[in-house]
Amino acid sequence: MNTKVFLYRLRRLFSLIIGLVFLLAGVFKLLDPVGAGLVVEEYYHFLHLSALLPTAKAVAVALALLESLLGAALIAGVWRKPVAVATTVVTVLFTILTLILVIANPSMDCGCFGEVIHLSNLQTFIKNIVLLVLALVAFAPFRDLGEPRKRKYVSFLIAAASIAAFTCYSLTSLPLVDFTPFTPGSELLAADGSGEDFVSTFIYEKNGQEGAFTLDKLPDSTWTFIRTETIRLNGPKSGRKTPVLSFADSTGNYKDELATVGNALVMSIHAPARMKGDEWTRIAKVMEGASKAGFTPLLLVAGTKARMDRITSIVPEVRDILQSGVYYSDRKTLLAMNRSNGGATWFNDGELILKFHSGKLPSDEDLLRMTGENPAETMLRASVKGRLRFQGFLLYTIALLLLI
Repeated sequence: MNTKVFLYRLRRLFSLIIGLVFLLAGVFKLLDPVGAGLVVEEYYHFLHLSALLPTAKAVAVALALLESLLGAALIAGVWRKPVAVATTVVTVLFTILTLILVIANPSMDCGCFGEVIHLSNLQTFIKNIVLLVLALVAFAPFRDLGEPRKRKYVSFLIAAASIAAFTCYSLTSLPLVDFTPFTPGSELLAADGSGEDFVSTFIYEKNGQEGAFTLDKLPDSTWTFIRTETIRLNGPKSGRKTPVLSFADSTGNYKDELATVGNALVMSIHAPARMKGDEWTRIAKVMEGASKAGFTPLLLVAGTKARMDRITSIVPEVRDILQSGVYYSDRKTLLAMNRSNGGATWFNDGELILKFHSGKLPSDEDLLRMTGENPAETMLRASVKGRLRFQGFLLYTIALLLLI
């Protein structure tokens, strides 16, 4: 192999590495557009651009799409010069921004990989420096970058369409995989007053041997699910994040324990002003159905009683139902618990079982069926399904770009 061929292959290798980082960073943010929007809001506050807060989610999605498409283009090797220039410019801008974060050191997450991977400001800066060095080796002096096979343009366009479809799904549904503190299987802090912690384990069997696994470390398909068991841990010493769902009634008395006993269906409204009359009516109907099915219906709203009274005055026919179970919490807590404004979350004895998007709330029949199900099995089935779908999408996209 002569030197020219070696350098060309080295540049392509570095280009592929940068492409994978960009693709994963973008897709991880597209997995949770609401969370990505919250990160952009933090940047706006840090840069004193509060007037731009309404654009946070749109900007977050646009930047994530840009990262994903640049990454896909780098992996496929299409439009090499303009993509190389754009990637280098973006990397330089990110490096400058993270350098400012390192110097100022605000208490915020860079959000480079969404909620999936959290890096400190210094780690983010080092990551960007490494990417910048790789970009200079891979692209400079932006010539002799080679030409791809024509079929690579086809694979890129298919991948781009898949990423766009994934974005549309994420904007209209809950994340396929939940990386917030309120992840399925987590137990509310108030669920056990002793200060001890619990974790649900799933018992699988293979070749006559049983093994205990947690939700984030499940075995492969050669194992057979047998049962669930709850293990008591030493709370803080376990290192497990335990979410706090704190809410109060109209007089300011905290009622956190209501979500920790039996089946509770928590309807969360982090932006009540955006809710329309028919949406409040639908929520009231779900609360009524939940009560008949044996759930404790809770309506958690970010706001005050006076504001809630004004808002629900537009739906006098269901106002009593809404007011009977309304409590007040803060916006960030409700956003962490359920990304959907008007979504529902099912807790069983304080353990988070399932989340519902506002557009896919459970019917009366669903609620009755849920009371007869094994909560742990329902949680496991839904979580595994989401993980497999997301992993399948990632593998499909990367394989499409590399192999076709």
